[in-house]
Amino acid sequence: MASLSLRGIYKKYPGGVVAVTDVNVEIKDKEFIILVGPSGCGKSTTLRMIAGLEEISEGELYIGDRLVNDIAPKDRDIAMVFQNYALYPHMTVFENMAFGLKLRKVPKDEIARKVEEAARILDLTHLLERKPKAMSGGQRQRVALGRAIVRSPQVFLLDEPLSNLDAKLRAQMRTEIAKLHKRLGTTFIYVTHDQTEAMTMGDRIVVMKDGYVQQIDTPQNLYLNPVNKFVASFLGSPQMNMIDAVLRQDPTNGLYYVEFGSADSKSSRGVKYTIVVPPEKATPQLASYVNKEVIMGIRPESIHDEPMYLQNATTGVVECTVEITEMMGAETYLYLNCEGIPLTSRVAPTSTARAQDTIKVVMDPYKIHLFDKETEVTIMN
Repeated sequence: MASLSLRGIYKKYPGGVVAVTDVNVEIKDKEFIILVGPSGCGKSTTLRMIAGLEEISEGELYIGDRLVNDIAPKDRDIAMVFQNYALYPHMTVFENMAFGLKLRKVPKDEIARKVEEAARILDLTHLLERKPKAMSGGQRQRVALGRAIVRSPQVFLLDEPLSNLDAKLRAQMRTEIAKLHKRLGTTFIYVTHDQTEAMTMGDRIVVMKDGYVQQIDTPQNLYLNPVNKFVASFLGSPQMNMIDAVLRQDPTNGLYYVEFGSADSKSSRGVKYTIVVPPEKATPQLASYVNKEVIMGIRPESIHDEPMYLQNATTGVVECTVEITEMMGAETYLYLNCEGIPLTSRVAPTSTARAQDTIKVVMDPYKIHLFDKETEVTIMN
């Protein structure tokens, strides 16, 4: 098994295009790490550089304690699972899984043992004589995984392996891959643009944007303590609400509060709302933002319409118009308009709010985030 170290990795293409800039990531042995970000952020390019399918323009890549920049892909002891499965259509499942071992001149009895063991792990034993065209997408994906498993590589690289599957199968395969990682005890590096996959599967997540690493942390820490507005809005479904606001400080008690809403001609009522920042949540740097514009972020689950919250609220109560409601079974999403500001709230399925209703909601002051308006870096989590 192996750890990986990416030290100052760049990928530059002719014409001055830089796809990946100064990536520094330390991946522990047996870790399940996810590279996530929107299309074009450099995550697949980074994975392909680890695999040796793309040349590293600058920086050093270590697998274990071995520098592998100039080592051929076949000698890096890694296995890659692609988005499109890349199975040979004329071969059976057994032959597809055995192909890489045959090329390495592995004895026939060992090939059979390894393929049968991988088939048992992936529930493919009854399909070994089938060809890919006679199988479902989920079964083909398991064959692609099996072909990687039989090689017993030090590192598994998975490039958006579930993106061709339907939603139900994708959820099922997420669980299967997470179990597989535990069973094999191997290092997994997994690329996805789907933040749900990232949040549910990885030990740690590398969030990328425009070729730069934005933040590396556990799913929980990324969700609760994003370093900037991009990370905050990328992770979480529905997305975090972002509200233009001004930070103020009460001269009588020194408490900070966030002011938003509108008192100009565009507003129907011209109401300004405030949320007092709990003293224990305030950070020293807030002092330099007093009377300046900031962006306030709050997640949908922290905006409540239940009477219990409204009765006990001392700050953060706002009046909104309900534009749309989405019943999701276990929860309801309310799409609201508050003084021209669109808000999404995730509430209990028992909510009585309906489209066109005017309702009051309360924003939990302990759950607000503040971001610098210009740089978008986090001021307060």
